[in-house]
Amino acid sequence: MREPNAIRKIAFLGDYMPRKCGIATFTTDLRCSVAAEFPGVQCLVVPVNDLKNGYNYPAEVRFEIAEQDLSSYLRAADFLNITEVDVLCLQHEFGIFGGQAGSHVLAMLRELRMPIVTTLHTVLREPNTEQRRVMRDLIRLSTRLVVMSKRGREFLLEVYQAPAAKVDLIPHGIPNMPFADPNFFKDEFGVAGKQVLLTFGLLSPNKGIEYALRALPEMIREFPRIVYIVVGQTHPNLLREEGEAYRLSLERLAKDLGVQKHVVFFNRFVELEELMRFIGACDIYLTPYLTEAQITSGTLACAFGAGNAVVSTPYWHALELLSADRGKLVPFKDAKAIANAVVALLRDEPLRHSMRKNAYKLGRDMVWSRVAQLYENSFEQARRDHSFVGSKSSPIKTLDEQPGQLPELKLDHLFRMSDSTGIFQHASFTVPNFAEGYCTDDNARALVLAMMLQRLGLGSPRLNGRAATYAAFLNHAFDRARGRFHNFMSFDRRWLDEVGSEDCQGQALWALGLCVAQAGQGSFQRLAAELFELALPVAAEFTSPRAWAFTLIGIDEYLRRLSGDRRANQIRESLTAKLMQRYADAATDHWQWFEEVVSYANAKLPHAMILSGRCMNDEAMVDLGLKTLRWLVGIQTSEAGSFRPVGSNGFYPRGKERALFDQQPIEAQATVSACIEAYHATDDVFWVAEARRAFEWFLGRNDLGMALYDPCTGGCRDGLHMDRLSQNQGAESTLAFLLALAENQALQNTLASFKEPPGE
Repeated sequence: MREPNAIRKIAFLGDYMPRKCGIATFTTDLRCSVAAEFPGVQCLVVPVNDLKNGYNYPAEVRFEIAEQDLSSYLRAADFLNITEVDVLCLQHEFGIFGGQAGSHVLAMLRELRMPIVTTLHTVLREPNTEQRRVMRDLIRLSTRLVVMSKRGREFLLEVYQAPAAKVDLIPHGIPNMPFADPNFFKDEFGVAGKQVLLTFGLLSPNKGIEYALRALPEMIREFPRIVYIVVGQTHPNLLREEGEAYRLSLERLAKDLGVQKHVVFFNRFVELEELMRFIGACDIYLTPYLTEAQITSGTLACAFGAGNAVVSTPYWHALELLSADRGKLVPFKDAKAIANAVVALLRDEPLRHSMRKNAYKLGRDMVWSRVAQLYENSFEQARRDHSFVGSKSSPIKTLDEQPGQLPELKLDHLFRMSDSTGIFQHASFTVPNFAEGYCTDDNARALVLAMMLQRLGLGSPRLNGRAATYAAFLNHAFDRARGRFHNFMSFDRRWLDEVGSEDCQGQALWALGLCVAQAGQGSFQRLAAELFELALPVAAEFTSPRAWAFTLIGIDEYLRRLSGDRRANQIRESLTAKLMQRYADAATDHWQWFEEVVSYANAKLPHAMILSGRCMNDEAMVDLGLKTLRWLVGIQTSEAGSFRPVGSNGFYPRGKERALFDQQPIEAQATVSACIEAYHATDDVFWVAEARRAFEWFLGRNDLGMALYDPCTGGCRDGLHMDRLSQNQGAESTLAFLLALAENQALQNTLASFKEPPGE
């Protein structure tokens, strides 16, 4: 019979080799060390994949998680529960998990029944709102927390108020290698008789290697046989986004400085055994990182623990390891200081060897066998803590506790409706209608969709290419002389108007603001910022409330990134004041609306009020948005309880009969979006239910009981008539469905990741 507290099975969750990154190397080394120290314990691995096809993992990998797929995290939780894992050892870094600030992993942790020991590879001193929220829940859901430095522990207690009793300080592990004379290894690399400087790790601009290169000429003047070896390939993420631009810039710099004969780049990922030989050949190890905000450096730990003399900038981990004459610290971005420190150490051999011995002595507590024992102690304590608190109940949920099933994202019709110019306005059944050409409205909405999907981690090279096309359309549509966008373009690329409507201008600003907010998701953020700045001033002249609303939503996105823009803030204040005045002029006790008629894209008006009010800390504005939205969903609810948007065949003038048909997809999408914003403002699940009800209109919960979404094409029919569906699948309707789907997916991700447990 199994002992109640005996650990028989440990699961390690994080990146894992052969994926090439620091977390993958750490997880692999930790798992192998624990398995070697405790051969009676089964050590399995659940890695996170950033590539669709994953990696060629070894046998200990039992289950794989797709980074951006929330459902795969939940399936992994089921796997770990069913296979009776005793402890989960989680490697946490914000960037390796899907969702906002890596929040997908929280949804998984909530479902687990075993204790969770979380190693924090990053502890930020100044987290943003999303990072702080993730850390708060991660701390609460973890049974124990592991940090690798004293500074990390301080931040955890002071910044995040983590309970001190659940925090373990365990150093970053290092290989156990003998203290050796560097000359023993130099022959292998052809550097015998030379002074060897070394930097290793995945190459990226934050490493500051350019400052080490700029320091070389002064070093070479006194030690002409110096050689600087940089080991490691370019970081895979940087390689995908920018190619080898950074490495090539370093090579050009070395040539410009005339030091190319003294620099060696090993552009590949080296295995541990080879890396140890590089470290063994090193006289001085350099880490010229650019900023202090690095709480842990595996490369520094490895070189330091092996007994290298180290010259480093004073980032947090280096400050801690290199105190008490165990290394030399130099200011950030100071090539002269690097040169002086290296030259001084090469001149003073007794000091250098004393520094090496001090480092090596401390490093004996960092070898992987010792670290594995410390982790086992943490695992045992986690089992005791978990048993004391009581294990979680079964994760089986009733139907009302489960999120509604969303259709699979299918972009076939979006791509079918798009060409190298942009997205076509209309369709004849399921094929583009060339005769109707293009419009800026739809290209703006298509760009918004692309940005939303990228934010969800659902981008692809093909979608990114289309996003660039939609952005190019907006750029071409903008008339710089008038400061406004054209709207309608013929198939032969002729503009058919002088300028587009105010609503067209507002939707373009919405899309551009979202592009500006989404840094790193394409190559047109600068273009979007330029267009936004040029197009925004005319918004002050708009008279259309919907144009105000679209513009306000765009301004909100823009200010997420460029919050100090005074003009954008001033225009936001002006437009919200106009919208509130419009309500004051039109509303009565029985007509709680901004206009004399409820027409189209109605929910955008309260949406803009709620969003702007939240960002401006204006409670009255938020309350007005919530009140008008509640009134709107009330009049758009059928006797059967389904969503019934105001029909476009007459709309709903005050005091007259409302039009029941033709019902348009844009109304459902606008309502979904506004209700989700209302939920974020209030945490009231009433709005989650309303967002879902509006979305289900697309799926057949409507007056005809017929689905407008076509799962065969991925398109959406153009409207609901009195007796039939429109069979055309145009851009506006298809984009409305896809936007509503993307927003619902983002909401489900949030609910799964941040849902508070009962009683909290």
